[in-house]
Amino acid sequence: MDSVGSVVDGSRFRAPTGPTRTADELDAAVTSVIDRVLDRLGGLRLIGVGVSCAGPVDERAGTVSPINLAVWHRHPLRDVVAGWVARRSPNVPVAFARDGVAIALAEHWVGAGRGVENMLGMVISTGIGGGMILGGRVIGGNAGHIGQIEVSEFTGELSLGRRTTLESVASGPHIVDWARAQGWAGTTGEDLARARAGGDERADRAIARLADAVGQGISSAAALLDIDLVVVGGGFARVAPDLIELIGARVAQHPLDYVARVRVVAAGLGDAAPLVGAAAFIHRADLMPPAR
Repeated sequence: MDSVGSVVDGSRFRAPTGPTRTADELDAAVTSVIDRVLDRLGGLRLIGVGVSCAGPVDERAGTVSPINLAVWHRHPLRDVVAGWVARRSPNVPVAFARDGVAIALAEHWVGAGRGVENMLGMVISTGIGGGMILGGRVIGGNAGHIGQIEVSEFTGELSLGRRTTLESVASGPHIVDWARAQGWAGTTGEDLARARAGGDERADRAIARLADAVGQGISSAAALLDIDLVVVGGGFARVAPDLIELIGARVAQHPLDYVARVRVVAAGLGDAAPLVGAAAFIHRADLMPPAR
């Protein structure tokens, strides 16, 4: 990533991960991507490395405990990355924070949240995460982890032992499971999107449930923090073309004016947001707080 938030051509790589992998296999996936990126540097100078991961995280210790990756509980991801980078590029700083922080920072820096001092960036995908910008600066640590707030009038699957978190109700897999429990025959988010577009009433109710739950979660965050904007991204945020509008309409129904006025918009950076945000840990270190 360069200093203006653009992904360098040919520098984006993936490696297999997932909940069935061991900790060593996950580390190997990370380090293999690092090697491929370093091999592509050419004449570019490496000034730092940004690392982000699903939370919860401990920024001071550099450890991660992703909810869906039990083998990485309190895993020293920052040290793994720093040690591997140092083998080829000694004395290069490594900055580390949660992925929701990266996404919020990216959208604030060069995305849909440019110029907004108080905002929430969030992702709807296999999980639900987010990060906060208040007073034009990132709130670090685990602040903004909106997927783990409680929502009412819903019953979802277990998440951290609770059935009423926003994530357990409204993440992609849980919305699909809910639709199937209503008699819908599809199996994936893509199936749900097609069914909704085709007028399937059960798919339509599933999208309405998603919008209602996310809108409720955003309203709770807005009531607490008096934000101006919510930027919503993630793969499942594209399950319906009017989803962002539906979420915004749910927020606009709130009885408190300062909550109802919050704008809800689609993310501007798409799948690149975590990469842009991790790079911003280096390029926009002026917006980052001390590790928490």
